[in-house]
Amino acid sequence: MTEVAAATTETTERTLGIILVSSSAAVFGLTGVLTKSIHADPLTITCWRGFVGSILISLYVLWRRHRSGNRGTLRLGWRGWLLAVEGALASIAFISAFKFTYVANVAVIYATSPFIAALLAWVLVREPFRLQTMLAAAVSLCGVGIMVWSGFGTGNVFGDGLALLMTAGSALYMIMVRAFRDTPVVWAGAVSAFLLFIFGWFVTDPLAVSARDAVLLVTFGASFALSSILWTEGARLIPAPESGLLGSAEVPFAILFAFLFLAEIPPVASMVGGAIVLCAVFAHAGRDWLAARSQQAASNIS
Repeated sequence: MTEVAAATTETTERTLGIILVSSSAAVFGLTGVLTKSIHADPLTITCWRGFVGSILISLYVLWRRHRSGNRGTLRLGWRGWLLAVEGALASIAFISAFKFTYVANVAVIYATSPFIAALLAWVLVREPFRLQTMLAAAVSLCGVGIMVWSGFGTGNVFGDGLALLMTAGSALYMIMVRAFRDTPVVWAGAVSAFLLFIFGWFVTDPLAVSARDAVLLVTFGASFALSSILWTEGARLIPAPESGLLGSAEVPFAILFAFLFLAEIPPVASMVGGAIVLCAVFAHAGRDWLAARSQQAASNIS
C-alpha cells in the first residue's frame, strides 16, 4: 500500500509539474503580443513591467520562505547583484526587440539560448560540449541566419540584432545561475525587475501613459511574475530535461498568439528559418527527455 501511495503521489506531482510548466510557457508566449499592443516606448514598458513584476515576485519569495520555514538570508552579495544587473540588461534588449521585428523572429532566436549557453560554458569554464548539442546548434544557427538575412532592407534587422543580443545575455545568465548555486536566484530576479523600474524612472517619463496602456502594463507585469512563479513551482516537480522540453513550447505559443491577436504573419524566409530552429530545438530537447526516461526506467528495474 505504501508503494502504491508513493507511486500515486509521484504521478500526481509529475502531472501538476507538467501543467505548471506548460502554463508558464503559454503565459510567457504573451510577451510579444503585450509589448506590441502597448504604445509606450520600450523603456517605459520595462519600467512598469519591472515594478509590477518585482512586487509580485517578492511577495511570492516571502510566501515561499514562510511556508517552508526557511529563514536563510536573502543577501545577494556581488554574485546576486551581478545576476540582477545582467538580467535587467537582457530584459531591456528583449522588450525592445519586439518593437523592431516580428514576434516570431524574437521567439525563435530566443529559443537558441540553450545552445549559446552551452557554447559559452565551453569557452568560459571548459564545460564539455556534447556532439548532440553541437549539431543542434549548427542547424539552429543556419535557421537564424536565414531569418536575419531576410531582414536586410526591411527594417527588421535591428530588431533581430537586439534579439540575438538578448539571447546571448540570457545564455550568460543561465551559466551564472549554475555557477552561483548559493545565490537566491528568484530573489535576484525580483531585484532585477525593480532595477528596471528605477532605471526607467530616471531616463523616461513612466507616468506619461494612457489609461489603456496603464492597464496593459499592469497586465504585462503580472504575466511576467506569473510565468516566473509557474516555472519555479513546476520545475520542482519534474526532471530538468522534461521541463526544458515543455518550456520550448513558448515559441509556438508566441507565434500563435501573434497571429491570433495581431494578425502578424512573418515573411516566408522567417517561417523557413524558424521551422529549422524549432526542429533543432525540439529534437535536442526530445533526445534529452528520452535519455532521462530510459535512465529512470533502468534505475527502477535495478
